[in-house]
Amino acid sequence: MLENELTALVQTKLNKEMKDASDKELYYVLLAYTKERLKETPAIEGDKKLYYISAEFLIGKLLSNNLINLGIYEEVAEVLKKNGRELSRIEEVEPEPSLGNGGLGRLAACFLDSIATLGLAGDGIGLNYHMGLFRQVFQGHKQKEVPNPWIEPESWLTDTGIRFEVPFRDFTLTSRLYDIDVAGYENGKNKLHLFDVEGVDESIIGDGINFDKHNIGKNLTLFLYPDDSDKAGNLLRIYQQYFMVSNAAQLILKECKEKGYDLRRLHEHVAIQINDTHPSMVIPELIRLLVQNQIDFNEAIEIVQKTCAYTNHTILAEALEKWPLDYLEQVAPQIVPIIKDLDTRVKGRYQDPRVAIIDEQNRVHMAHMDIHFGHSVNGVAALHTEILKNSELKHFYDIYPQKFNNKTNGITFRRWLLHCNKELVRWISGYVEEDFRKDANKLEKLLRHIDSEIALEKLLDVKHQKKVQLAEYLKETQRLELNPDSIFDIQIKRLHEYKRQQMNALYVIYKYMEIKAGKKPQIPITMIFGAKAAPAYTIAKDIIHLILCLQELVDHDPDVAPYLKVVMVENYNVTMAEHLIPACDISEQISLASKEASGTGNMKFMLNGAVTLGTEDGANVEIHELVGDDNIYIFGESSQQVIDHYANRDYRAVDYYINDEQIRSLINFIISPEMMKIGDPYHLLQIHAELIQKDWFMTLLDLKDYIATKNRAYEEYADRKAWSKKMLTNIAMAGYFSSDRTIAEYNKDIWHLK
Repeated sequence: MLENELTALVQTKLNKEMKDASDKELYYVLLAYTKERLKETPAIEGDKKLYYISAEFLIGKLLSNNLINLGIYEEVAEVLKKNGRELSRIEEVEPEPSLGNGGLGRLAACFLDSIATLGLAGDGIGLNYHMGLFRQVFQGHKQKEVPNPWIEPESWLTDTGIRFEVPFRDFTLTSRLYDIDVAGYENGKNKLHLFDVEGVDESIIGDGINFDKHNIGKNLTLFLYPDDSDKAGNLLRIYQQYFMVSNAAQLILKECKEKGYDLRRLHEHVAIQINDTHPSMVIPELIRLLVQNQIDFNEAIEIVQKTCAYTNHTILAEALEKWPLDYLEQVAPQIVPIIKDLDTRVKGRYQDPRVAIIDEQNRVHMAHMDIHFGHSVNGVAALHTEILKNSELKHFYDIYPQKFNNKTNGITFRRWLLHCNKELVRWISGYVEEDFRKDANKLEKLLRHIDSEIALEKLLDVKHQKKVQLAEYLKETQRLELNPDSIFDIQIKRLHEYKRQQMNALYVIYKYMEIKAGKKPQIPITMIFGAKAAPAYTIAKDIIHLILCLQELVDHDPDVAPYLKVVMVENYNVTMAEHLIPACDISEQISLASKEASGTGNMKFMLNGAVTLGTEDGANVEIHELVGDDNIYIFGESSQQVIDHYANRDYRAVDYYINDEQIRSLINFIISPEMMKIGDPYHLLQIHAELIQKDWFMTLLDLKDYIATKNRAYEEYADRKAWSKKMLTNIAMAGYFSSDRTIAEYNKDIWHLK
């Protein structure tokens, strides 16, 4: 039946046979067919519904994910194969929706998948960014940002016809709601609601990603996270956030009224999850709208508090948004009296200025508002939540111990196993009879085969296949040459000093110098980086420059190139991750302990048989507990030691530079004649000075232990049988990190969806 339907659709739309159509033409046919199948998929209903509000939803390409969740992927692939076509090539044609940046947005996408898979009524709410974050290109060994348009005339977006008026101080904007269907795995569907502004104008973008930040009616939904290094950028972010939450609140109340619910019992029918601080203004906005609906102000506050919950995603104080009160007055003055009232209530109850919503400098602390006027505060890994309770948010935990809870992050196995590693799925299926696709804990059954030489040999073969495929993909798409017989050591994540890509770069220098001295590795090493730096984050961009300079240095040194390869992939995104993760041998999770809330890349790598090299940070702690000491490489000082260093102010990078000859030589190599010849002296001098004079995230503290531990991992990789056992153990124990488990916990402890 499916074959007949597809054949007829190709004929109708293209007036040709499937074998004669281009990949692009077939993509649009499959897009239309899949959207039609999604229309027929029943919506998930419930007496209580979740609204997951997030500035980011890094959903990735949707064709394959939808085909898998609809249960027709294999059938579609077979029909295409019969006609001499490959589904994998057609998938490459699809533009990736540019609606997120890193782990926060990818987590939100995984959560939507799991919410629908578990049959829970829950929709995402965000903004429809036309250009997304940006597309990264490399010019002169530097990152350049250019627009990343992804919306085509035929896309996954459906115009709902729903419009709302959003009032700002000086004008009102009309929103337009687009929906993307979110299919659960062999279940019903929910929605991702994306609000756009009627007058958005892509033509105002000038060079790179520059545009008039003052023209809100035309720029509001152009870019995710516009540069906020000036006042206009800060105001634009506030405009975006208020636009998002006002639309969200209006949609929620509209749907409740349509169902005949009493708004005074809103919390019985609605759960709102505030994903990080970006949607925090939903609290005063919802209070405002409830008051407009003839509900008493005090009662409105109580209703909102019972309805809203907050997820904290960061330990970094600078990432907890604090907006000047006068900026909020310039954008949305109607919610300012409400915020002031909420602050007065807090100050009347608690004398501690650290828990105030409005501080002495007249800045509004969005997280503080969330904690006081929501009913739940959760961290996203066991260590992260403990640090929040005992350190970063201790003054709040002392007041509201009952509100704090942990929800360790998870990933959807549909995308990060079933789609991106079909070879591994086939291998698992040979040893696990139970349905691990729906119950990831069944993967633990693999441990019964840890001494099977046949199983281990096949597992090594799967990994090698994925390395060959990655090498072919990068050669085709980025003209990069990789050796699949080398160790693939991969660090892919947002570029930030606390994630310490700079430490990995110093290891490149160490290994380069070792090889030049005649100490050649037993097995060649390929070190792969992928990361975007925020446009205004100069040090992060300097680190990218350093890595790209090292890439050229190594490539053009005949003494080193046969043994070491350094690659930074351009425009790292979900699609690139789907190719990189299954091919990885060593997963770099090297953030400064106590700084990474969770990480989810570490889970994806683990699931695909990579072995973690990392600090005891975020979810690395739980990975370590699950796989044991022999199946992970842990280095560096503990989170408590790091917290103590900050408290005592006793870490001075310059002391390491002066007192350790090896560290000094590695850092000085950054400004060596070889590097200065390749790179921009200004930027190399910048990162050189940063590492000596500041090094806020303590690169040099852990550097020597990192080098020693990484060397040990490389040496132990040579024992292929022992390494394959590490791989199998990681895959077997990855089931805990399914986002299905995470969402079940959210529902049980926070949402109580019916």
